[in-house]
Amino acid sequence: MNLIPVNEPLLNGNEKKYLNECIETGWISSEGPFVKQFEELFASRMGRRHGIAVSNGSVALEAAVVALGISHGDEVILPTFTIISCAAAIVRAGAIPVVVDCQPDTWNMDVSQIEAKITPKTKAIMVVHIYGLPVDMEPLLILANRYGLQIIEDAAQMHGQIYKGRPCGSFGAISTFSFYPNKHITTGEGGMVLTDDDNLAEHCRALRNLCFQPQKRFLHEELGWNLRLSNLQAALGVAQLERLDEFVLRKRHIGQRYTELLSNIPSLQLPLPQTDYADNIYWVYGLVLKDDVPFDAEEAMRRLAQHKIGTRPFFWCMHEQPVFRNKRLFDGVSCPVAERIARRGFYIPSGMALTDVQIEQVVEIIIKILK
Repeated sequence: MNLIPVNEPLLNGNEKKYLNECIETGWISSEGPFVKQFEELFASRMGRRHGIAVSNGSVALEAAVVALGISHGDEVILPTFTIISCAAAIVRAGAIPVVVDCQPDTWNMDVSQIEAKITPKTKAIMVVHIYGLPVDMEPLLILANRYGLQIIEDAAQMHGQIYKGRPCGSFGAISTFSFYPNKHITTGEGGMVLTDDDNLAEHCRALRNLCFQPQKRFLHEELGWNLRLSNLQAALGVAQLERLDEFVLRKRHIGQRYTELLSNIPSLQLPLPQTDYADNIYWVYGLVLKDDVPFDAEEAMRRLAQHKIGTRPFFWCMHEQPVFRNKRLFDGVSCPVAERIARRGFYIPSGMALTDVQIEQVVEIIIKILK
């Protein structure tokens, strides 16, 4: 059997046509017309006024944190079960990450734990939607409004997801996306900052471009970065965005097919198909080994690799990261739900190009290694 990769994007739309247009016109840098087009189309689709395209989703978070004025001594609440980019953006700004545990079924941050973490130093809540289902935003928004807190919405995995009729990425002061190859929309590398606030948008555009000033380009009053997205990457993004509805349907088909084939295996926890506020878009298809399985996720992934099945581990908790423990950021912190799924969870091939035949082959091998 050939290798079944954990992800393979679909690039068989207008990608080649738009890339050829960039080459033929010579517009390959960040000054090209596809950048603005991609920003406007994506922002509109996600229900936002402004889109600021950047070089990846991690730096989108960095720009968002700085643009909101979060700095030394401020606290930001976020899930412990997430990618390190989220906590890193907070730490690099000189602020303090404060983590909450996740829910055992959705794998998203447990909103009911947030209020107990709020202190006079709390400046914002960083919401991170995980793996295909969004965080329950309504109670979180009420809580943030009550305490006067900003919301940073990390919707990196939520292209096309809807929460109670409203697009993910449209909540809070500022939101961010990633366009890494395993996302519903890819530009190879890339990201986007979205906001409805004119001043925040202007600030993020400045931060993206080294804080050059319009009148005196090389006179700097603030340190920014070079976070620019190229016209070539934006051309890919425009082509991918044209097919977002198709891609969401394709991902849901993959998720539903896996669930049909795996639902009779009692030793596996499968992703929830839906909650009362959203249907799963299955950014990835995650599995959690139940306690009766005598090995952990690392061993399961090793066994699957022997059969040429690509996998990836679940996120490792922020409060257990050596780089943060060395800084004494999370002394005494315990998040038992996230700690468990980090050790017993992984995801299986679920990229856009995955075929039904490959899904059946993956399931066959999963059943074999569990026996």
